[in-house]
Amino acid sequence: MSSAGAPHLPPRSPDWPEVTRWRKGERQRLLAARRSLSRAERQRATKLVLERLAAERLPLAGRRLGFYWRIHGEIDLVRFVRGALDVLDAAALPVVVERNAPLEFWRWTATTELCSRGIWNIPSPVERVPVVPDVVLVPLLGFDEQCYRLGYGGGYYDRTLAALEPKPLAIGVGFEHGRLETIRPQPHDVPLDWIVTEARTLRRA
Repeated sequence: MSSAGAPHLPPRSPDWPEVTRWRKGERQRLLAARRSLSRAERQRATKLVLERLAAERLPLAGRRLGFYWRIHGEIDLVRFVRGALDVLDAAALPVVVERNAPLEFWRWTATTELCSRGIWNIPSPVERVPVVPDVVLVPLLGFDEQCYRLGYGGGYYDRTLAALEPKPLAIGVGFEHGRLETIRPQPHDVPLDWIVTEARTLRRA
């Protein structure tokens, strides 16, 4: 997957500079709130999220699942994915292969060797075995009731979800304290299909 073959995202609206400033402030606030969680609070929320994901009976049998490796205190999905490996066709982790381009997903197994790479030094498989996911679990910093996601500002998941064919089931995973009245969505923002937190599952209407 490369930027050359990816669709161009729609242009940003005229109020984008003001929205950018607002989002920057919200990111800082939400990151601080997440970092302030105690170990016990984080473990409790993670347990509830994993239980909710299991209860939702995601369509994973024979599917290719993209997920993320936890950074900055995100919900850790490794245990959940390990438990699903027997039914999955494949699991895969996202990799930044080109700045400002869609992510690639590289195959991951319980024995895959990882290394830190990319602009954020996120652990990713050493060996490049591309996988096109049918289901993608996406990390959330913030979200709203319309299933729009506030991430770290790089736009990589928006580009990726816009480029993937066929379109995967996109499920955001995060903490309930990330709920916002609105993320002030722009034309380039791609909504998710579901959002799962420790408190609920939200589905886009």
